[in-house]
Amino acid sequence: MGAFTKRKLSNAQLPEDERPQVELANQQSNVPDEQKVTALAVTAGFTASLGGLIFGYVSGEISGFFPMTDYSRRFGQRNDNGQYEFSAARQGTIVGLVSIGALIGALIAGKMADMLGRRLAISISAFFTCIGTVIEISSSTHWVQFAIGRLVTGLSIGSLSVVVPMYQSECSPAPIRGIIVSSYQLFITFGIWLAEMVNFGTSRIHTSSASWRIPNGLSFAWALLLGTLILFFPESPRYAYGHGRTEEARTTIAKLAGLPEHSATVDHQINDIQNKINEESELSKQFSFSEVFTGPRMFYRTMLGIVLGCGQQLVGVNYFFYFGTTVFKSTGIENSYITQLILGSVNVVATIVSLWVVGKWGRRPILMIGAAWMMMCFLIYAFVGHFAIDQANPLNTPAAGRVLITFSCLSIVAFAISWGPLVWAVNSELYPLRYRSVCMGLATASNWFWNFMLSFFTRFITDEIDYLYGLVFAGCCGALVVIVFFFVIESKDRTLEEVDLMYIQHVNPITSAKWDGNSYRKEGGRSTGVDVSSSAEA
Repeated sequence: MGAFTKRKLSNAQLPEDERPQVELANQQSNVPDEQKVTALAVTAGFTASLGGLIFGYVSGEISGFFPMTDYSRRFGQRNDNGQYEFSAARQGTIVGLVSIGALIGALIAGKMADMLGRRLAISISAFFTCIGTVIEISSSTHWVQFAIGRLVTGLSIGSLSVVVPMYQSECSPAPIRGIIVSSYQLFITFGIWLAEMVNFGTSRIHTSSASWRIPNGLSFAWALLLGTLILFFPESPRYAYGHGRTEEARTTIAKLAGLPEHSATVDHQINDIQNKINEESELSKQFSFSEVFTGPRMFYRTMLGIVLGCGQQLVGVNYFFYFGTTVFKSTGIENSYITQLILGSVNVVATIVSLWVVGKWGRRPILMIGAAWMMMCFLIYAFVGHFAIDQANPLNTPAAGRVLITFSCLSIVAFAISWGPLVWAVNSELYPLRYRSVCMGLATASNWFWNFMLSFFTRFITDEIDYLYGLVFAGCCGALVVIVFFFVIESKDRTLEEVDLMYIQHVNPITSAKWDGNSYRKEGGRSTGVDVSSSAEA
């Protein structure tokens, strides 16, 4: 692992009677200290997760605006019956432009985080939500202005979706890193639920502009809170060390882990970071964009991150959150806001459970079980919706409507425990420090690209094939089970540097949970008996 602060003495320099004691002391100096769950690490991680609250709130609020009388009168189109409605193109644009903004934000976030630091990048990104919210609230009758406001807000949440998990993964001690990064997803789900609660409350004044301006304006408050509070926490130790602030990095690691600054564990982490930075610096201080595909084992990891980012959207859960009020209105449920609240509440509770599951189980089994579970739910959803629902009068088939809601909830439970939190965790662990910000930007941009594709085209597709749309998501879930099984390495309880080493050494994903990093180092980089042949070459 590298040199330690405490100097070791060789037996040759000592009298024979002193050699056993010194040898024992040398061995003890190599034993890593047990890291603690500190208030600082937890508070920093959960404060950064307010970025997830903004993400979820902005995503969840829009679904409830369309049925509001004042909102549809201002931004909708009058039909032949004199009522206001939204065309598929207009609704898709309003919903989807936030995803386009987020895609752009995700692509620029990595560079901003490397130039300004993780904390300042989070703060600046949060304040873009404030700007976007002001544009939206000030919209009077021009739907394009409202859509542009969502585009600006999208820049913020896209950037936050890259930098927040990056900051969390670089600051959190290994034993709680999975839980802390997964808390980002918990805050997303809480944000969705909170938006649905506020929409439900203001829907009672649906003829007033306050019905949509109040929930819209609360986005400003969440962003202001995050943008201010994050500046009171320490910078990522990996970023600080990489910019020459070595003592700051050591102090931060020690405080986050609840250990003395010169403990063995802190020395281990500092040496790992130093060795990795030195190794990357030998290549050159600057790197071309092509290196995220041509660097050591980087094509494999970059493409895997992009696929996982796409997969989080293609499992289909946002279909319910973006269009839930419309979908469940068609099943005959009179107050679709209540249905959205049910789905949102299920999402929050299941995500809370996921924090325990993520801490106890590995990444691979949870991702595979979750995808298989969602595949089953979407198959039932598609066939029941298409063949059992009375499309002309859904009130004639209440039992089928209840089945749709039940399996929608079960699908959300599976997502909240697996693909919701773990994609952020796995993607934050995949890459070496040198490429992390750029690669996470690409993975998150792919996530937002498919978020836009689904939010914009869903109305067009469901108008043609109705509930059979669920078969598309079922097929994607089945494919993702296979991808995780053959390509994703188990990273539970490992440092970021160990995960990097596992990918470079072509550790077999199927047997990766058995890989022993300590034995590997002791043998000077030779295989420890575990199959390290990769199931797919980079």
